[in-house]
Amino acid sequence: MGRRALRKPNPALDLSRHLATLDILPRPWKPAAIFGRRAPLEIEVGSGKGLFLRSAAAAQPEVDFLGIEIGAKYAQFAAAALAKRNLPNARVIHGDAIRLFAELLPDASLAAVHVYFPDPWWKRRHKKRRVLRDAFLRHVERTLAPGGLLHVWTDVLEYFETTVALIAATTGLVGPIDVPEKPAEHDLDYRTHFERRTRHHEQPVYRGQWEKGA
Repeated sequence: MGRRALRKPNPALDLSRHLATLDILPRPWKPAAIFGRRAPLEIEVGSGKGLFLRSAAAAQPEVDFLGIEIGAKYAQFAAAALAKRNLPNARVIHGDAIRLFAELLPDASLAAVHVYFPDPWWKRRHKKRRVLRDAFLRHVERTLAPGGLLHVWTDVLEYFETTVALIAATTGLVGPIDVPEKPAEHDLDYRTHFERRTRHHEQPVYRGQWEKGA
């Protein structure tokens, strides 16, 4: 299932507090310069329409959430949704997650990393473009604090099985820990819009969680 066309955000919305580009992030890394405070930080790789960001930020005001989205229109859409709800503990970065992890994030700086329904790059010659590859996973392990979690969900069994094997071969993260599917309490009670569409089509979702040891 591909992405659907997006509605244009309200041009009157001020996105300055919720949208930035990778190149203007502080160097060296200072999350307090982004959020105005020091708090546990979780990063979502590939935020899409931003359902996870706004749900998680509203449910956990004591945690800061940073989404990284390579698609400019999706980054703007997700940021507009955060601005509309005035969620101060969530931001969207338009840019490449590989660069964010490799160039900016220091060791043991994250409480969690979320990767939901990444592009599977179906063709064999394109699979090297997948975000869940060995170099990125080593950066995930490096940037997670002890006890930090990596969450990976996908609707592609081959991608999930490949990722499970790659995490075991590449990192010391403990898992996968099974994540049971919970019934939706309302129409947007899903981790992402993609999970909602997948489950509405009665297709399986493969979920895993890994933890960094002390």
